[in-house]
Amino acid sequence: MGPFFIVLGAIVVIALVIAVSNIAVVQQSRAYVIERLGAFHEVWGVGLHIKVPFIDRIARRVSLKEQVLDYPPQPVITKDNVTMQIDTVVYFQITDPKLYTYGVEQPMMAMETLTATTLRNIIGDLELDQTLTSRDVINTKMRAILDEATDPWGIKVNRVELKNILPPQDIQNSMEKQMKAERDRRQAILQAEGQKKSAILIAEGEKESAILRASAEKEAAILRAEAEKQSAILRADGEAQAILSVQKALADSLEMLNEKAPNDQVVKLKAIEAMQKVADGKATKIIIPSQMQGLVGLANGIVEGVKE
Repeated sequence: MGPFFIVLGAIVVIALVIAVSNIAVVQQSRAYVIERLGAFHEVWGVGLHIKVPFIDRIARRVSLKEQVLDYPPQPVITKDNVTMQIDTVVYFQITDPKLYTYGVEQPMMAMETLTATTLRNIIGDLELDQTLTSRDVINTKMRAILDEATDPWGIKVNRVELKNILPPQDIQNSMEKQMKAERDRRQAILQAEGQKKSAILIAEGEKESAILRASAEKEAAILRAEAEKQSAILRADGEAQAILSVQKALADSLEMLNEKAPNDQVVKLKAIEAMQKVADGKATKIIIPSQMQGLVGLANGIVEGVKE
């Protein structure tokens, strides 16, 4: 009985080992392609799976995550016969594990070859300047072409980026000289624009200053005219007041004479004084009434007697 139990135990152990080895756990974002007797059977998704021993086998373990392929620089020739080195980065994702397994032999090598040929075809239709300034256009065209070509392989191309574009050294030197000349030209333009704006600002300042001076002179002239006007008015008022004062004084004196009942000689003397005030030393000819001429002669005789 001993050998029998030993053989039985060995068979049980072997059965357990076989059973355990045929149990598989598929992780997240992964898929297993299963073949049965050499033909495609199914695709295992996430979870626990058991395959039939010696009949089923895992043909390929596929990652469903987005992957990146960074290709080394490839020599390409532009439309104007300039050879450049361009390295490309491709972002892709496996969407169908079955097509990825059976669609093409060595999918990664096929992707690299397809990327290089597509890049050469696109760059061959562009000139150097277009190549340097049309990265977005090149990326979009390459993504569309690669995505369509890899669809039968179960691969979806999400993005394509041109990582570096390296022209020949002599072209780079010429480009640097051209860029330096362009920067010098822009600097000269900026300096000229600055000088132009400065001259405009100075002219505008002088214009404003002249306008302010003219306005100030106008205001001063108006103020002077106003002052002269006020002065003339005041002088006229003063003269009028003086005349009124003289007339009032004369009226008062006449009123007082009337109150005192003067004789004819006093009245005649007051008339002579009034005539003197009327003349004021400015009249060249004065007409004296006849009734006053005798009194004037009398006054002159008295004056001459006083002189003797």
